[in-house]
Amino acid sequence: MPDFQIIQGGMGVGVSGWRLAGAVAQTGQLGVVSGTAVAVTLARRLQLGDADGSIRRALAAFPVPGVADRLLARYFIDGGKPAHAPFKLTPMPHVAYGRAFTELTVAANFAEVFLAKEGHVGPIGINYLEKLQIPTLPSLFGAMLAGVDYVLMGAGIPRTIPGILDNLSRQEAAELRIDVDGAVAGEQTVCRFDPVKFAGEAPASAPVPALRRPQFLAIISSATLAMTLARKSDGRVDGFVVEGATAGGHNAPPRGPMRLNSRGEPIYSERDAADLGKIRDLGLPYYLAGGFAEPAKLAEALHAGAAGVQIGTAFAFCEESGIDPALKARVIAESLAGRAQVRADPAASPTGFPFKVLQIDGTVSQPSVAGQRERVCDLGYLRRAYRKPDGTVGYRCPAEPVDQYVAKGGEAADTVGRLCVCNSLVSTIGLPQINEAGDPEPPLLTAGDDVAHLARFIKPGRDSYTARDVVNHVLNLTEQEHHGTA
Repeated sequence: MPDFQIIQGGMGVGVSGWRLAGAVAQTGQLGVVSGTAVAVTLARRLQLGDADGSIRRALAAFPVPGVADRLLARYFIDGGKPAHAPFKLTPMPHVAYGRAFTELTVAANFAEVFLAKEGHVGPIGINYLEKLQIPTLPSLFGAMLAGVDYVLMGAGIPRTIPGILDNLSRQEAAELRIDVDGAVAGEQTVCRFDPVKFAGEAPASAPVPALRRPQFLAIISSATLAMTLARKSDGRVDGFVVEGATAGGHNAPPRGPMRLNSRGEPIYSERDAADLGKIRDLGLPYYLAGGFAEPAKLAEALHAGAAGVQIGTAFAFCEESGIDPALKARVIAESLAGRAQVRADPAASPTGFPFKVLQIDGTVSQPSVAGQRERVCDLGYLRRAYRKPDGTVGYRCPAEPVDQYVAKGGEAADTVGRLCVCNSLVSTIGLPQINEAGDPEPPLLTAGDDVAHLARFIKPGRDSYTARDVVNHVLNLTEQEHHGTA
């Protein structure tokens, strides 16, 4: 049984960065970095000049010769790019990995975990989305090279991931089957990653060292999925995070036909609540998520047999999170004034999963802002693979320009209300692309229902709070007690 009771949620893109994860881990709880699009964030931070040298320090520790030098030559700008200049784009994800994409992805995941683990012995995890399939293999390998302790994955059925972790820990090649829309029966499309080939062929007399296999926690919303993963995964599942509909980010859709309330949000019922008894019977540790950042809620989870709780929203707006400080301050002010509202938007995310959107002026949650943005797909992490008429694989996203999506066989109706989550979330952490008109991409904020109650973490006389403040509050510790137990 793990000895931590709090898992800090892995919020992307870059909200759960290495600073936040490291701060949580230093309290003895599980700090988690988001592995979503870290290749983009690393490349952009290098282009901004890497002012404190953190990225270059991590790359200097990367164990495969030549990779860091190539990345620095491609992306690093001493002193940073001009504010009005656009960022150099990173390679788009494709099933057939190219060297530039693979090296950047492996190194970026390594750097995020390396920096999160620096200077302490607390546990560090990394979070991925199963629906973002193509980058998964090199991402996992990069995190494992840095000694990641836990891998967490949701937004799908990650049945093959435990076996992939086994393979990569032995430095063996791994394959991941990719979902392809319109695939013909019997056709299979796979991504393949070989650690030995990535590092260069080692002499026969120099065996490739094994890597430590991280623990695997599946993020689920139902007992049925928990049982499927526990019994039918390719390798060992080490536990679960059970998320409810009040959590931020992507939520599982309701069971049965989608019904909407007066605000246009999916309606959840008791049918959608996970059967904790059945999950408990599997004999694996599990954590409850979605509105559990309270001592009483932690006690409730422990009483239900859980090992603890996962907390996202409370950490998302603390000082160490990756959200742009000005945006963070606005959200806290809205919360303190009782105006912070989130809406579960069934159409916003190109994934098709309901997505919790925080209503803040100047963000793409406002129809006027979203309507003025020119649709462009130049990062590509939420594109779906599809079968082209000639049998090859193409890529499309319902948030890309409508005519392009339709030309690729997509339905125009699927593009209505879709937001470019990739570009908008990168903007949220202060790394916006500059469009042709010279304007930055607008941000997008996601949060759980708990965003309305941030005041409880803020001490008198302050207008912000730290990750340690959240941990102390949930564990019901004074600062002195915390230092005595850490």
